[in-house]
Amino acid sequence: MEIDISTEIIFQTARSGGKGGQNVNKVETMVEGRWLVDASSLITDQQKELIKQNLSNRITADGFLLIKSQSERTQLGNKESVINKMNEVVSKALIPKKKRIASKMPRAIKEKILQDKKQKSSVKEGRKKLRKGDY
Repeated sequence: MEIDISTEIIFQTARSGGKGGQNVNKVETMVEGRWLVDASSLITDQQKELIKQNLSNRITADGFLLIKSQSERTQLGNKESVINKMNEVVSKALIPKKKRIASKMPRAIKEKILQDKKQKSSVKEGRKKLRKGDY
């Protein structure tokens, strides 16, 4: 399920490290995208809860989903990268996780376990000392 949240993302720019030469200290190419999950009109309340649970490590104390990008040389490239990353992260968070179905132990294995227990029990029974009433 693809949801495009690009209309609700708030962008901030800053100077980024890395490639860029002399421009790196002058141009703000790093882009930080913030999306307020609770205020979104694009998703339902149930979906908001799912996102909060699955992306709790990326959501700030204020309730913003925070994603940064500084891999591109241009601000526009980083902005597109933030939009793509955020849409991808939100879409993945909305996919429900499958519940694990416990496998059943086969009857033959249960019987083998019981046989092993009986054998071990008889071995230990044979180690006991005999008393007057036993023979």
